[in-house]
Amino acid sequence: MKMKKSIIIIFALMLNITAKAQQDPMISQYMFNGLFLNPAYAGSHKYITSSLLHRTQWVNFSGAPKTLLLAVDGMIPSKAENMGLGLIVIHDQIGATQQTDIYANYSYMLKIKKGKLAFGLKAGVSNYVFKSDNVTVWDANDQVFAAKKTAWLPKFGFGAYYFCDKWYAGISVPTLVAYDSNHDFSFDVNKGSFLNRHYYLYGGYVFKLSEKFKLKPSTLIKYLPSAPIEADINLNLLYMDKFWIGASYRSLDAVVFMIEYQTNSRFRVGYAFDLTTSKIRNYSAGTHEIMIGYDFGKNYIKEKTPRYF
Repeated sequence: MKMKKSIIIIFALMLNITAKAQQDPMISQYMFNGLFLNPAYAGSHKYITSSLLHRTQWVNFSGAPKTLLLAVDGMIPSKAENMGLGLIVIHDQIGATQQTDIYANYSYMLKIKKGKLAFGLKAGVSNYVFKSDNVTVWDANDQVFAAKKTAWLPKFGFGAYYFCDKWYAGISVPTLVAYDSNHDFSFDVNKGSFLNRHYYLYGGYVFKLSEKFKLKPSTLIKYLPSAPIEADINLNLLYMDKFWIGASYRSLDAVVFMIEYQTNSRFRVGYAFDLTTSKIRNYSAGTHEIMIGYDFGKNYIKEKTPRYF
């Protein structure tokens, strides 16, 4: 009896640790919409851009993460063209836990030489739900968990982003401050909540190989003070400004293969497959991620340069 209860508790703790480690949902196609990483990306195009993404992580692994993400952003109409707004809605499920995030994003841009330097703020709330009916209990007499637990956490993030026609670079702190009613308020996220402060540093460049081919290498470095530095190394090839094919290496985790097709001047669709390199590969059939995007707005037809990032 005690052994069965211990197994359940250990399993729950593992899910809790996984949820904290993957504090923000992991996605592979972030290089095609920077709002996933940085609020300063909002309004970096004169038109409105939107993305809908679904990710099924570690297929065949019981309780593995599943993520649904919607992102919309655009420039605020003005003569200065220096402000942007964005919205992100995320639903993430890991085992018996569910997390729903709703964030508003704001950016302010300064023209610097041939590019723009943007500063962004993100504000929103996360809803955490634990449902014990999604947990298998071997002994019906064991009352290990409450039927349902819910928590709400307001969050605030910050980012900076520089971009021009051919390259970009950014830094962001997705959760700069959070308020947890079970903790005393503190500007130190680690003291004021159960969350950790993550830091993202990233950038990319588009090389013109010929009239038909362009190459975009990019990287993302993820830093958490109490954990090893993680890095993504990405390489994408663009053909005729319509078809992307690429691969990524995510340190200590996976190799990713991806494609994206610009079906017409406004609509695009992408797919990514993560081949896990950690020990989870012995129990998983990989990860599938599908993304569709649509660009619209009065200023869309005025844009002559392709959408590289």
